[in-house]
Amino acid sequence: MLSQRFPAVQFEIVAMSTTGDKILDTALSKIGEKSLFTKELENALEKREVDLVVHSLKDLPTSLPPGFTIGAVCKRENPHDAVVFHPKSIGKTLSTLPERSVVGTSSLRRAAQLRRKFPHLDFRNIRGNLNTRLKKLDEREDFSAIILAAAGLLRMGWESRIGQILNPEDCMYAVGQGALAVEVRAKDQDILNMVSALHDSETVLRCIAERAFLRHLEGGCSVPVAVSTMLKESQLYLTGAVYSLDGSDSLQETMQTNVLFSQQDGDGPNDDTQHVGITAKTIPHCALGAAEALGINLANLLLSKGAKQILTVARQLNDAQ
Repeated sequence: MLSQRFPAVQFEIVAMSTTGDKILDTALSKIGEKSLFTKELENALEKREVDLVVHSLKDLPTSLPPGFTIGAVCKRENPHDAVVFHPKSIGKTLSTLPERSVVGTSSLRRAAQLRRKFPHLDFRNIRGNLNTRLKKLDEREDFSAIILAAAGLLRMGWESRIGQILNPEDCMYAVGQGALAVEVRAKDQDILNMVSALHDSETVLRCIAERAFLRHLEGGCSVPVAVSTMLKESQLYLTGAVYSLDGSDSLQETMQTNVLFSQQDGDGPNDDTQHVGITAKTIPHCALGAAEALGINLANLLLSKGAKQILTVARQLNDAQ
């Protein structure tokens, strides 16, 4: 995308592995490190070995280390979760799988929601990158199906493996799911200006609201928090939920706000302000602020109804397992 926009610039891709890529035998929620998929990349950025790093936004903590910012959030791929079935279960859906069928997922968020919705199924942990998980599914008889982010499958060109897309009624998605984030050095104005061309304003507003919601709840990998967002005309809608590990206890609410502002509306000297780690000068400051406030307000609403207790218990149970 950058090469198309800046044909005179030469871009070199440097591939790297991170802690999260290497520790494949432990549930993510157990490793207890927030920056599992980002630390090594940020080290390279800090040492100026690279100038920008690309992440799945959902892997990026809601508070970035000092000196870094998300300079671009690209147009979001399908944010929903997908079900991939074992060859023997092709043509089925989660609701038509036989009683006690084993379904693999490494996500507390997915397991909590799906246990609640499909109590006849047995949800078990599965780790590994996409290839590894698909291999485990196909070559063994352990799993009838596995749950993966639709975005990853679509980006890899494996659309044909998707047997079912889960709508928000069945399973709301993770904060930032389906969006790519470009992280840069916050003071690197030239690079920041260059990558800002990749911002997709709808994705930015939705993801700022989602990240603000998660940050205010103090959620992370080790607690089941889910969201769903929609931008319709001038209104941004955010639905957020927290769950107990088994899905039996939950809180869910929806709020909305106006995000239609012109670039002139109240833009002042604080143009460089980050909103939950995101710098987006191309989008009206008021709109970014409204999206962030929406996330915080929804988190406060859930906290006032007892979200803290649900998340604390979920965290303790997960740590104890």
